[in-house]
Amino acid sequence: MKRRAEDLVVFLGPSLPAAEAHKLAPCTVLPPARQGDVWRALSLKPRALVLVDGVFEAQPSVWHHELLAAMEAGVAVFGGGSMGALRAAELASHGMVGVGRIFGWYRDGVVADDAEVALLHADAEHGWRPLTVPLVNVRHEAERARKARVLGRSGAQALVDAAAGLFYQERTWARIREAVASAWSGPTLAAWDAWFADGVEDLKRLDAIACVRSAAEFVSLSAPVEPGARRNPSSLVRRRRLVEDVTRVGGRAVDSGQVLELLRGAPDAAAWAEAGLRRALLAGWVRSLGLTVTEEEIATEEAAWWKERGVRASRREAFLAASGLDGPGLRQLCETRALERLALAQASRLLPDGPSWDEALASEARLGGQWEQAARALLSQADASTDGDGD
Repeated sequence: MKRRAEDLVVFLGPSLPAAEAHKLAPCTVLPPARQGDVWRALSLKPRALVLVDGVFEAQPSVWHHELLAAMEAGVAVFGGGSMGALRAAELASHGMVGVGRIFGWYRDGVVADDAEVALLHADAEHGWRPLTVPLVNVRHEAERARKARVLGRSGAQALVDAAAGLFYQERTWARIREAVASAWSGPTLAAWDAWFADGVEDLKRLDAIACVRSAAEFVSLSAPVEPGARRNPSSLVRRRRLVEDVTRVGGRAVDSGQVLELLRGAPDAAAWAEAGLRRALLAGWVRSLGLTVTEEEIATEEAAWWKERGVRASRREAFLAASGLDGPGLRQLCETRALERLALAQASRLLPDGPSWDEALASEARLGGQWEQAARALLSQADASTDGDGD
């Protein structure tokens, strides 16, 4: 199977330059993830997704629901290094793969706050260059200094405490040394300065590299895509995805929120919405009664839908993408159609003294004016017949 760069999508920023990620594996690198970005990335049809960097406070952070949706779609989701490590620890039981030491710290409760990985960094134009030091990197250096016998237990803890006492946007190594100086003896300061001069390790960078490599190895195995566990997101999540997602038309992205806004102004918008509501309500009611439809019934609905659309098999994947759908999404809609059909077919049994097919036909025809038209047509036919007999 030919590898596409889109097979591996990586959200990166200050933890690792995009150029380094491209050297590790063919991949599509996107900026630090914000709310909605993972949903939008799914339109690229990745096999694996790596979350390393994400926004924290300036913009809404990436939702857990987005990562769950990716796994439901059969995308392997890896996290490490920064925001990805935190999300991976939170979603490990749902199948998200955590990589690296920072992930392990979050998973094991060594650290808990997202402030542990926060740092000030430059913008995209300047390559997201880190400008301050994240607390996890300080913890890492404190451990390394202990192993090198530069610091003792209390000296290492004093280093971490001093760093934690600084606002993340002001936490530089120079400021950290200044803050911890009063807690260290003169010999300890001298030993630290000599050791520090040889350079420090960037734990976030090391974990980001490990995370990208792990995901790249998964993609290289070309394992078949298996949909994850079926989930039932809340109406809030469904509405957010509806407006924050993208639709791919001929490979180009169209904002789904704009598509929805255009549809709202269409002459038939009310009729479309009412039909969709009726179907959803009927399907929900049938589910509440404990009734289900078979895979065969869903497949029948799907085949009928494709026949109605008149789309050739070779164009179906592109047509689904342009419709804001994928295979699982279409299956879900066709399951709803099948449940609606089940409700209509069994209407007389689903309610005490329920309505018959003929009653439903008559009531709708009376409301729509077709009953009156049919009655007049019958009279016209009868009059024509009588006139004919008189001749």
